[in-house]
Amino acid sequence: MSVSLDIRLKKADKVYYEGDNVTGFIVIQSNSDFKHDGITLIMEGSVNLQLSSKNVGIFEAFYNSVKPIQLVHMQCEVLPPGKLPADKTEIAFELPLKPKQNRELYETYHGVFINISYSLRCEMKRSFLSKDIQKSQQFLVQYKPNQNEGSKPVTFSISPSSLSLGWAGAPDFLLVGKLDSTRCSINRPLTGHLVLERCEKPIRSVEIQLVRVETCGCAEGYARDATEIQNIQIGDGDIPHNIQIPIYMIFPRLFTCPTLIKVNFKIEFEINIVIVFQDDHLVTENFPILLTREQ
Repeated sequence: MSVSLDIRLKKADKVYYEGDNVTGFIVIQSNSDFKHDGITLIMEGSVNLQLSSKNVGIFEAFYNSVKPIQLVHMQCEVLPPGKLPADKTEIAFELPLKPKQNRELYETYHGVFINISYSLRCEMKRSFLSKDIQKSQQFLVQYKPNQNEGSKPVTFSISPSSLSLGWAGAPDFLLVGKLDSTRCSINRPLTGHLVLERCEKPIRSVEIQLVRVETCGCAEGYARDATEIQNIQIGDGDIPHNIQIPIYMIFPRLFTCPTLIKVNFKIEFEINIVIVFQDDHLVTENFPILLTREQ
């Protein structure tokens, strides 16, 4: 006898907002009648934190006591113990998406050291002679868009004298440009432009990097780790001087979320403009950005 269990959501994009009802069907298929000891549906949402291996010794007390921060937990009985017929059975469900008391919902986010995820889990209990059956289905949570609070443009000028640590033997160069806003709505691209005004050495590449900065911690201390999300080449080879090069970057779904600052964790983002010279030297200019979800 073969029994399969599936969870199908009504919304194709699987995106929900706080206060929405998560609706769908539990689909059970079997080639013969069978008994079960009850079917349960569980909605869960949590923030999972971990430290990188380089920080384990420093914050051992925190590392050993890290527990997921539970945001949502709801359980309901779909069917009491009984018997289901052969073929296909569909059971409709509807669960309200609400946080636990004294908690709030955050957007779905998949990072390296911080993960925010939401899921439905269906469990079918069977007799001791048969294996219990489980099926999970993830869904996405987003904030409702807020009013647009306006842009915060920033102009920049990169040259040997502007480098914070300096660079001995750096060629004489000047790269100027503008980011249209360092306050970025996550559903719109980051835009701007740059112009290479002069450079005495040939350039191999000009790139723009999106970096996430994840901070985990407690009273014992905080661990801060920066990791690259994506790197886009916007200039290939020895780019011509005094030509405006556009900057255009779409924020990837799931790997970014609105900037989040909480007691035990932070999720922040930065932009790096990178110039790679043909002799493999590189220059990086860093710009912290604030990600929001606005109309």
